[in-house]
Amino acid sequence: MQLDTDTIAAIATPKGKGGVGIIRLSGPDALTISNKIHFTELKARYAHFCSFYQNETKNNENLLDEGLAIYFKGPHSFTGEDVVELQGHGGPVILDALLNECINAGARVAKPGEFSERAYLNDKLDLAQAEAIADLIDSSSLEAAKNAVRSLQGDFSNKIHALVKSMTDLRIYVEAAIDFPEEEIDFLNDGHVANSLQIIIDQLSKVLQSAHQGRVMQEGISIAIIGKPNAGKSSLLNALAGHDAAIVTNIEGTTRDVLKEKILIDGLPLHIIDTAGLRDTNDTVEKIGIERAFIAIEEADDVLIVRDSNNPQSLEEMLNDLIAIEGLGHGIKDKIKALEHITIINNKCDKSGLQPKIEESPQHTEITLSAKNGEGIELLRQHIKGVAGILNQTEGQFTARRRHLTALDNALNLVNEGQQQLLHSGAGELLAEDLRQAQNFLSSITGEFSSDDLLGEIFSSFCIGK
Repeated sequence: MQLDTDTIAAIATPKGKGGVGIIRLSGPDALTISNKIHFTELKARYAHFCSFYQNETKNNENLLDEGLAIYFKGPHSFTGEDVVELQGHGGPVILDALLNECINAGARVAKPGEFSERAYLNDKLDLAQAEAIADLIDSSSLEAAKNAVRSLQGDFSNKIHALVKSMTDLRIYVEAAIDFPEEEIDFLNDGHVANSLQIIIDQLSKVLQSAHQGRVMQEGISIAIIGKPNAGKSSLLNALAGHDAAIVTNIEGTTRDVLKEKILIDGLPLHIIDTAGLRDTNDTVEKIGIERAFIAIEEADDVLIVRDSNNPQSLEEMLNDLIAIEGLGHGIKDKIKALEHITIINNKCDKSGLQPKIEESPQHTEITLSAKNGEGIELLRQHIKGVAGILNQTEGQFTARRRHLTALDNALNLVNEGQQQLLHSGAGELLAEDLRQAQNFLSSITGEFSSDDLLGEIFSSFCIGK
């Protein structure tokens, strides 16, 4: 991607009213353009109090605002270019007027993420760090924000660079043995390649696990609550949310549509979907709600099947009841069974006399609780954290995106394949090629090996002033 040499400008603070609003300029003419607005000689890295004027004219009639002007001389700036910030009062009319003066003086409006894009293209930060800026802004919890800061400081990138270096060193050793057989490097039997390869696999697996946890802490997981009418689904939602998010009555069919609630469990964003009670019905509105419930089941990371512990059904019986729902249940049994996680909630233990408990089996998890009085809810909270894979959080976590997970997963598959080629076929050439391709996948995370299309897609999702 070629670096654009235009001078760009944008409002760097959120829309709305505030005490302070910032206009950011970046590019070769940033200082010249800003001087036409405040008429003050700026010293680099100093805050100057000055007035801002319209029409490049310094008089009271054209006075717009007053505030601070700060100049960051490139390459010692966020973008690596000359940067000027005009900090005025945070009113939308004033900020729009100041931005318009910057445009009239020769700047153009920045595209989404263009400041971060220029920082990346000027080697001020790599692609993973640039994405961490957007993730930090979008953080939905303090834990997610801390993970994003660690990525911004380079923790994630350093791990990727270390893996790439290890792969490069191993490739050099293997290819030297292949190209210079007279040196008599027996890489099949000397143990160096096998040991180095296993270390790479272990390190790559560890980074992948941390990246997965970082993505979950940033994006959260989706959980659908399903079951028969009056099983206590809405009460369970309210118990997890900590407030009355759903209407609860003894009347069957109270919940007639999908209700979504976002909560945090120890920093984990949880998207809970309360669904209409699943039963055969002639009510048109309720039928639409049940149809949406089936859609929610397909999209969820985990499904909580709620049943009354006073009248328990087996999982098979509950799934058969779903199939019997006319026109809607076709294929739903297989879809639920295909889910990675199924959790059966034995609700209303306060009435059945059962004790709160959790039981694990290869097929599913059963949790006995009372949504009404909160008994056993903490067991469910811990189970959900386990489903998300964040029970054992570490200080070294960092934020990650789906594309990072895909790249790490592809790299791990290639290295594992190379290991099999080496062990079973003695194919050093194939191992070297697998390592090369794995390197490319890892390098795409930091942007050392990325297409312009990918960069355009990434930065287009940023906010305008960043």
